[in-house]
Amino acid sequence: MPNPEPAPSLSATPGGSEDHDLAPSRLLLVRHGESTWNVVGRIQGQLDPPLTAHGREQALELAARLRGHRLAAFYCSDLTRARQTAAALASAVGMEPVPLAGLREIGLGAWEGKTAEEVCRDFPAEFQAWRQERSWDLIPAGEGACAFERRVIATLRQILERHPSGDVLCVTHGGVIQVALLAVVGRRSVGFFPFAIDNGSLSIIHRANGRSRITVVNDTCHLFGAT
Repeated sequence: MPNPEPAPSLSATPGGSEDHDLAPSRLLLVRHGESTWNVVGRIQGQLDPPLTAHGREQALELAARLRGHRLAAFYCSDLTRARQTAAALASAVGMEPVPLAGLREIGLGAWEGKTAEEVCRDFPAEFQAWRQERSWDLIPAGEGACAFERRVIATLRQILERHPSGDVLCVTHGGVIQVALLAVVGRRSVGFFPFAIDNGSLSIIHRANGRSRITVVNDTCHLFGAT
């Protein structure tokens, strides 16, 4: 049996130069605001529903929290729900977001656009297997766990290498943030996301001297006015 693929890492490449990591950098990872499909329980993946009015309010609440915060860079997923969230933050941080396809949510193939009930009806065997042992690799025409992890970690590492110091804001998706956090603790996602990552929440990964650590997870204190 082949060895399983090792967990991805956000740390510096072993044996590589870490001089550029001596100054600390932070990834400020924001999950997009509530979307229309979040409300009705449709699987989004890489399909493109917009924010609800409540989701836009969540983005404005976060903008108030981040107002005047100095950033080294500002990126977002190129999907509508992330771009709309990022657009609400732009004036507050004084910077326009750069959209990146690498920050998209995991591709969930044939299950995208469906509710759990519709997946159970249309894909009974796969859904039963999913319920017994969750794995992204069970989803027909999906991106798959390893490909998703490789994409996300490669994108985040490129961002960190491009901006070796300062705060970098990334507006993205729950699955992307889960993979980033799991990479810091040395675990793979496979098909289970152990962290609560709410719409409009903020999570922070701090990196210094080639090492990463999680300092904030799912901070929603700015959303008290948007409940």
